[in-house]
Amino acid sequence: MAEGKLRIKLVRSPICAPQKHKDVVRGLGLHKINQVVEKPDNPGIRGMVKKAPHLLAIVG
Repeated sequence: MAEGKLRIKLVRSPICAPQKHKDVVRGLGLHKINQVVEKPDNPGIRGMVKKAPHLLAIVG
């Protein structure tokens, strides 16, 4: 993992999740289950992940 980067994985479908959670998932650029995106490690991104912890996972 590169320094200062987070690898975020979509582990569950946001279909039955509240709209705010769906917006967070799309805002991170995730579209498919098990898709992994790499984002900068900053408080904004970490806050987005904390909004939907049941849908997202940080992988190492």
